[in-house]
Amino acid sequence: MKNMILTFIVLLLSTTAYAQVADIFGYYEPQYNGIYFKDHYYQLLSNKLRVDLKSSAIAHTEIGADIIFLLYHGKTDWNILDFLPEVISSTIPPELQELYEFAYDDTFYLDNVYARFAFDRLAFTLGKQQLSLGTGYFTNPTDIFNTKDALDPTYEQPGHNGLRIDFLPTNRLSIMALYSPISADFRNSGMLLRTKLGLGHFDLSLLVSQSQYTITDFYTFEAKEQRRRMLGADIVGEIVGVGVWAEGMYSFLEEDDDLYEFLLGTDYTFENGLYTMLEYHHNSLGESNHENYDLNDWMRFFVGETKTIPRDQAYGLVTYPLTDMLIIGTSIIVGVSEWSTAVVPMIQYSLFQNVELTLMGNIYIGEEGTAYSSKLGNGAFLRAVIYF
Repeated sequence: MKNMILTFIVLLLSTTAYAQVADIFGYYEPQYNGIYFKDHYYQLLSNKLRVDLKSSAIAHTEIGADIIFLLYHGKTDWNILDFLPEVISSTIPPELQELYEFAYDDTFYLDNVYARFAFDRLAFTLGKQQLSLGTGYFTNPTDIFNTKDALDPTYEQPGHNGLRIDFLPTNRLSIMALYSPISADFRNSGMLLRTKLGLGHFDLSLLVSQSQYTITDFYTFEAKEQRRRMLGADIVGEIVGVGVWAEGMYSFLEEDDDLYEFLLGTDYTFENGLYTMLEYHHNSLGESNHENYDLNDWMRFFVGETKTIPRDQAYGLVTYPLTDMLIIGTSIIVGVSEWSTAVVPMIQYSLFQNVELTLMGNIYIGEEGTAYSSKLGNGAFLRAVIYF
């Protein structure tokens, strides 16, 4: 990896001819995390450098790549069992507990690398690229590619390999077809077709897709794979100044019971700049009672095989601009059936034109065994983003 990094830096600094035909930009992002857990205070520091390269020197063509360097310091080794209720973690024999360990390792990778060929109303994008679906803020039922962090839902998502075709027959009608080889088996690779139509003050999307669906038994670490076919839709618009949106999907599984999710949302901005938002999310894969949570429920959530642990959740957000440069706010996530709550206060400050500071905390309020149990610990992070 060191040789690869050195090669990249040398090429980037020495190739002046390329700099004349390509844009080079990005950001440096240091972040300090403080975690108070089981009467101990831990810290985790990360340094992230993202370098974006983009060129449109060839007619009708855009070539881009995003290179990311990530370095970690502090408490980098953890065991998921430490965060689970005692009634669950105690069932794992000592000789197997190391299987639930994970670590933040230094990494260097291409987040995106793609070529886009654009014509009058038709475009082809090939390679590792950004794929984002749905209208929801803190989660997206129709997005089979990304799983958001509900505590920090606006953070950038990783790129995904695929061939994407965008066709715009009219100004308010678009069609997107996507093939993503996420499986070695062509039959189980990701395939998606979405039609988006503008109707008055609303935009409506309909989609069909199929992909490989993986679910793991974390008692044995055996993974079960099957084909998943999905029908989904989303709508977003405005009614008398109030924003409204909805998103839902129904998944047909080859072997297991079918799944479905939906989300409803609304927001409103007052004249003084106060912004308010509320979302409700239902996930049939979640549990209606926290006493039924088991190891698989927790682990599948941690690794992203499911978006939530509770079946029903509500998300609220309030922000207010104290000045043109300073925004304060709070988000709240509530497990509806269990009434556990995560409170996330935040402050965003534009220190200079290209420097942003974010301070965000997380406070869990709930009894042991619930999704946002106070036993999970509390914490905060301070993040700076310096753009160049």
